[in-house]
Formats: sequence, C-alpha cells, structure tokens
Amino acid sequence: MAKVTKVQVKVEAFVAEPTQASLESEVSPASAPRMSWSAHILSKTSKLSRSTQFIIAATLILSLTMVFVGQLVSERIQRAALQSAAEAGAYYMEAFLEPYVQEMSLSNELSEKSVKALDQLMQSRSLKHHIVSIKIWRADGTIIYSTDKSITLHKFPIDEIAEALKGTVVTDLGNLDKEENEFERERHVPLYEIYAPLREFGSGRVIAVGEFYVMAEGLVQEISRARQQVWQVVSAANLAMLTLLFFFVRRGDKIIHHQQVTLRARLLEQDRLHAKNAALQRKICNATEEFSHINELTIRRTGAELHDGPAQLLTLILIRLDDLGEDDSRVDQETLEAIRSAASDALREVRDLSLGMALPELNDLSLTQELHLVVQRHEQRTGTRVALHLDKLPLVAPLPLKLCIYRFVQETLNNAYRHAAGQGQSIRASYLNGVLLISVKDSGPGMASNAMVVEAEGRARLGLVGLRYRVESLGGLFTIEPSLVMGTTVKAQFKL
Repeated sequence: MAKVTKVQVKVEAFVAEPTQASLESEVSPASAPRMSWSAHILSKTSKLSRSTQFIIAATLILSLTMVFVGQLVSERIQRAALQSAAEAGAYYMEAFLEPYVQEMSLSNELSEKSVKALDQLMQSRSLKHHIVSIKIWRADGTIIYSTDKSITLHKFPIDEIAEALKGTVVTDLGNLDKEENEFERERHVPLYEIYAPLREFGSGRVIAVGEFYVMAEGLVQEISRARQQVWQVVSAANLAMLTLLFFFVRRGDKIIHHQQVTLRARLLEQDRLHAKNAALQRKICNATEEFSHINELTIRRTGAELHDGPAQLLTLILIRLDDLGEDDSRVDQETLEAIRSAASDALREVRDLSLGMALPELNDLSLTQELHLVVQRHEQRTGTRVALHLDKLPLVAPLPLKLCIYRFVQETLNNAYRHAAGQGQSIRASYLNGVLLISVKDSGPGMASNAMVVEAEGRARLGLVGLRYRVESLGGLFTIEPSLVMGTTVKAQFKL
C-alpha cells in the first residue's frame, strides 16, 4: 500500500507573506528614501578598512545562508517527524477502524452497532490518551461518524480528503481553522491530523477515509529540540568560518596596507627626485644660456680689440712705410714694397677675422629679420646667391637662441661656400606645434657620413662639432644628412 505524506506547514505561509510584502514595498513610492539611506550606508562603510568591510559583507551573506539552511533543515525535520508519526498512526488506526467500515461497501452507511462500538473505542484510556477525536468520511464529503456528534451527517468540501481517497496518507500540523474543527479547537492543545484511507477487505478498494487528531505536544517538543540543535550547529559553523576568514583577510589587509605605505613613500621620493632633477635641469639650461651669452660677448670684445689694436698698428705701419717710400735715397724700394705687402695682407686678415667675429645688434630683430640679415651679409661677402624659404616664425625669441641660429646659419653657409663653391645654397625655416626647424642645404659634391668627425688628415672638423655643441647646449637637436652623390643638408631643431 503506497503511502505518501503531504505536509502543509504554517511556517511556509509565514515566510511567503513577508516576501510578498517586501516585493510590494519595493515597488511602492517609499522606495526612494530607502535608496538614499542605502547610499548613505555605503558611503559610511566605504571609509572602513577592507577587513571590516569583508566581515560585514560575509556576516550578512552567511547569516542569510544560515537562515535559509536552518529553515530548510527544520522543515525537513518537521516533515520527516510528521511522516513517521503519520505512518505509525495510520497503521494503528486502520487496524481499529477498518473492521467497522466494511459494511459501507454495501450500504455506504454505518450501522448503529458500529457507531456504538466506535464510541466505546474512544472511551479507552490508552486510545484517549493520544487520540482527541475521530471522523469517518464518505467519498462524497459527508461525515458519517465523528466524536463531535454535532457535525455527523454534515457534508463538507472534499478537498482535504481527495488525496486520501486516492490511497495516500495525508497529515497536517495545527491546521484547525476549518469549519469541522470547532471541537478540536476548543481543546487548546497542539494537534496534528491524519487522513488515512480505509479499504475493503479482499479487494483493497478505498471505501471511506478515517480522520483522527493526535496529541502533538511530544512531537512539537521533539521538533523544537531538533531545530535548536540545527541552529546551534549552523551558528557554530558560521562563527568558526567568520573567525577564520577574519584572520586571513586581516592579515592580507595588513600586507596591502604596508605595501600601500611603501608605495606611497616611493612615489613621494620619486616626486622629490623628479623635482630635484627638474631644478638641476633648469640650472643647467640657465648656466648654458649664460655661458653662450658670455661667449658671444667675449668673441665680440675680441673682434673689437683686434680691430682697434693690431689693425690700427698695422695701418700705422703702412702709413709710415708710405712716408719712407717717398725718400728713395734712404730706404731700398724693394724692401719697402715687401714690408708694405706683408702689412697689407696682415691688415686684411685681421679685418676679415674681426668682421667674422663681430655680430650685429640682434636684440631688436625678429628671427625672420635675423635670417635675412645673415643671408645678405653672406651674399655680399662671397658674391653668391642664397634661396631663402621662410614660413611664419615666432616674433619673439630669447637672445641666446638668436645668437645660436645666427652662428649656425653663418657657419653652414661658409661651409657651403668653401666645400660646394656656393652651389645650390638654400635656407628653409618653419615653426609647427612649438618646434622651430632651420635647415641649410647645398648642391655640392656631398660628403661622407663620418666626415664631420674626421677629415682625411685625421683632424676634427671643429666648426661642425662646435655647432653641434652650441645647438645641443640650448636643448636643440643637430643633424647632418650627407650624401656621396650630391649636396648636404644640415638641420637644427629647437622646442620653444
């Protein structure tokens, strides 16, 4: 005989109702303040340490898990206890009730004799100590026997006996809110009801349903003790887990905090070194600019001294020699001519040298005017032509940069005249995205890639090396693009 237990517990309804209420509250207009409150809580917890945040989150999650597991295990224990009690009670009561209902297979009624026998059975001490009341249901929902005589031959809905009519045992704990349970409710004691199918001897056909209410005090106490044990075990396990996790996370939090402090100290040290390096770089740039300015002043003063000193003396020598030359009797004319020629050559060389070392006044000139000036002077001195291509250049530039550009263009044009006979001389200047680019090009025979460093005789090209040093001292970039086929291009790039 297959027997399946169907348990309906009030706890499930208790859990379902708050859940539904919570869902309704989520869609209610009052959810907006709750969101702001949760945001406030999040802002507060974000200021806590990682280990504290983890423990709070873990406690919430594990607590919810503990409640779920404890509730699930408690329900399973209650279901199992009711199952066991229902199975035992059903076997017990079937043995008592089935002999009295056999006559229902023919008349579908209980005889007066059977009713009296059942009433005497209910007066038994052993049975009365456990059983509060008995009901026998007909298949159409009519109660044909009951301890409470007021509901005998009354018809009720067959929902609660439907499963029992199919041959299964149905049990429920404390569900006494139906109309036919008034007698049981007046006892004010915990009861659980069992619906057991009553079968016909021989055929096994269900001819009635026996319902009986059993004292549940012992069962309730047993279920309560089991629940307490379950909650104690689950709580102890969660507490142990939280403790272990706290120590592990706390240790990791200390390591992370120590690494953060170390990293912050290293970043501060790096920032300090970066600021120190920047200050040193500014000092170097200032010193380089000062050196360049002093160097230009020194060269200018040297040129002036050469012009005012030796050149004047040589001029005086030539004048005196001219005076001596007028007296043919006193000095040999050939000797005088040789002295005059040597003095003239010396004077020309000193003047050329002083003109090369002297710079025009550049303070009031823009870069465009400065480039026009250096090209004009080169063309006048050499008698060659220079193509000048200028984009829009900055109107204001520092004096050291002007001096550097002037010397760069002057030296490269001199090299173009010396080594390329002034063929294809051109200057191109552009300014884009804060970068000033000056390039000087010629179309001469070209030069080898290592010609800047060593000549055939092994002597360094001091002019080009000096230009490199001059450009790089101002933070610029000096490049040469030599070619063995035709022409050479020299470039200077500055970031303004």
